[in-house]
This record gives sequence, C-alpha cells and structure tokens, in this order.
Amino acid sequence: MLKPPSTAQVTPPPRTRPRAGRVLRLLVAVAVSVCALLGAVRLVVPATAGTTGEPPGVRRQLTFLRAALDGGAGDQAQNLFPEGYFFLHALYGLSWVELGMRAPEGERSAALREARWALTRLESPSGRAPFSADLTPPHGVFYRGWTNWLRGGTLALQPLARRDPAELRRFADDSAALGEAFTASESPYLEAYPGQAWPVDSTVAMASLRLHDTLLPPKFAATADRWLQAVRQRLDPRTGLLPHEAEPGTGAPAEVARGSSQSLGQRFLVEIDPAFAADQYRRFLDHYVVTPLGLGPAVREYPVGMDGQADVDSGPLPLGVSLSATAVALGTAQIHGDAPLAEALANYGELAGLPIDTPWTKRYAFGVLPIGDAFLAWSKTARPWMASLPSPPPVTITAWWRMPLLALLLVIGVAPWLPALVRRYRARRVRPEVTDESSGAATE
Repeated sequence: MLKPPSTAQVTPPPRTRPRAGRVLRLLVAVAVSVCALLGAVRLVVPATAGTTGEPPGVRRQLTFLRAALDGGAGDQAQNLFPEGYFFLHALYGLSWVELGMRAPEGERSAALREARWALTRLESPSGRAPFSADLTPPHGVFYRGWTNWLRGGTLALQPLARRDPAELRRFADDSAALGEAFTASESPYLEAYPGQAWPVDSTVAMASLRLHDTLLPPKFAATADRWLQAVRQRLDPRTGLLPHEAEPGTGAPAEVARGSSQSLGQRFLVEIDPAFAADQYRRFLDHYVVTPLGLGPAVREYPVGMDGQADVDSGPLPLGVSLSATAVALGTAQIHGDAPLAEALANYGELAGLPIDTPWTKRYAFGVLPIGDAFLAWSKTARPWMASLPSPPPVTITAWWRMPLLALLLVIGVAPWLPALVRRYRARRVRPEVTDESSGAATE
C-alpha cells in the first residue's frame, strides 16, 4: 500500500562555501603572512658590515649591475638625468674599489679589473658627452673630480712597487689640473656646467687631491687649506652647512643646503678635514635626519621646518623625504662611525627596497632602476680611504626604532586569519548552549 506523501517540510542541507574559494583565501592568507614574516626578518638581520667586513649581498648586486650595464643601462639612466650614464658606471667602479680595499693585496685582481673597466667607460665619448670641454678644468669639476677619485682608487688597489706608470702619470696630471683650477678661482666651488656650480662637486675633487698626497709626493696641502678657509666663509646661513648651489663667480650660497647633496658631500668631507666634517655631520643629523610617521629613519631634502620642490637631484619627496638622499646617507653614516644610523638605514632599505634575492644576483625595486642599486651598493661598501674612522657621534637612533614597524608587520601577518579565528571563537561559545538545550529536552 502506498503511503500518502508527507507534509513535513524537508530541511535542506546546509550551504557550504565553494572549496576553490576557501583554498584561494587560504593561499592569500599564507602569502600575506609569509611576506610579513620576511619583512620582519629583513628588519632585524644585519644588512651591512661596517667599514671592514664585506656587506652581505653586494657582490650579487654588482653582478646584476654589470649585466645591466652590458645591456645598455647606462644609456637608459642618461635619459633620466644628465649624469645618469656617468654615475652608474662611476658608482659601479667605486663599489669594486671599496670591496678590493677590504681584501688582501693578492686577492684584488677582480676588483681592479672591474674598476678599470668602469674608468674606461667614464673616459669614453659617452662618458664625456654631457660636460663642456671649455670649462676650467676641461669638462668641469664634476667630471674631473669623480674620474680622478676613481683613478686614485684603482692605484690604491695596486701594490706600491707595481703601480701602472701610465695610470700614475694620468693621475698626477689630472690632479695638477684640478689644483691649478682651484688656485686660480676666487670661489672654492668650480663650475660643473657653464655658469653652474655645486659645492658637492668641488668637495669630491678636493678629496681626490688629498688622495693624491697619500699616493704620491704631497703637493696640495696648501690648496686644501685655502679651500677649507674659503668654504667656512660661505656656508648656508640657515643650517651652517655647505649650500646646495653656489654663485659660480664668488661661491656665495645660492640655495639652502639640501639632503641630496649633503648626504653625498659629507662622505668626502671627512677625507679632507675630519674635524670640520664631524661638525658638519652633526648639523646634518640635526636638520635632515627624521623618522616620518615614526616608521624608521629617513633623510629630508630640505631642512626641518622648510619645504621645497622636488627635482632631478632629490627625486620624489613623500613627506619631504628624499629616497636618494636616504640611500646615500647609509654610506655617509658608516664612514662617520655612526654605526646605529647606518645599520638602521640598511635594514630599512631591505624592507622598503623590495629586494629580489637569488643565489646569483640581488636587485632592489625589482631591478627597474639600476642607478638605485648602484647607490645602495656604493653606500654599503663605504669606508674611509685615507682618514681613520672617526669617533662615533652622539647616538640619534636606538634599536627601538624597529618596534613600530615590527608591530605593523605583526598586524599585517595576523589580519588575514582574523575572520576564521572570530568564527571559531563564536562557534565554541554557541556549541555548549545547543548541547544544554538538547539535554534539557531529552530529560523532559
């Protein structure tokens, strides 16, 4: 006998989320947490090695840079700013010089080869193209100062008795041309381009004359003393630092001191006069080194309390910070014995720079701007070439600077798991109540 159809309502099975969606959310949560953990590791693992040890990852950075240069990165950098080709090759060569200086004499051949290769590129038509041969000295103080510094570096890598005679003659001749130009000028700041003078360029050139007097019989002590006296009379009145730009005829400050040139010039000033450099460095710390939003050290382009326009020297200025000045300041801090700041800037760069690290190469910001990698490699290899390491300046940053960033990374790492944790917590609260009601019904 057939039973009549039941009128009882059939309860549909509970709806379940699609399995693919759950898997995707799980993968996203795992990826976010792994990235946060990796960021925390990069904040605490040492990212530089001071002035004596070899900085971790720098050789792999230089491998990436050499491949990029062979692929035309110098010409691409030239399209970004007037000294792009020159700077990319110069910093590559100088980074090798500084690595070579850390090695015993018999183990410097690779560093010397690469530094010489970079120097030949600076002396090529492409290297000279932006600079006028009509200046004094020819091609201007920027070109002559940096090439002289690199050439002196290649000589410093060679054993004293086996230095290349042609390189020695060229270094002596170029140093003499720079010395004569400084002697003949009423301003301590020679022109880099017609009608334009930046004090940082003359600082590099003067450091190369100090290097000459270390490698060859001294000739330029009086020139350096006159230069320092003239510089002290022409400091930026707002900060007491070397101005960013100067009037070419007189050397009078034409623009306030700025972070992009300060972070660079301070590195060379210590080779010229360590005492004057120490005073300048403390002023630099006071006016330019900040912790925007409390999330790590950075370098402002304009002094605290002053804002200005971004340009090709500074790059973009988020919260007034120059990323290029911040990268270069790592090396400046290291060469001034300011290990806490150098280490903090290095770790911050490992987090914010988004490095891609492989067993063969290392590049920052996905390798989009090799010039950034060149500045970072040069900064991490910074060491005094002539002066002894200065006494550490007053501490301006402590290890606690990492805590806000670590806390932020913790929140980011945990956030993807919060919805599941909340659901599980609520389920545990509801389940006992259901059990009690069921037990009571059964008892009745």
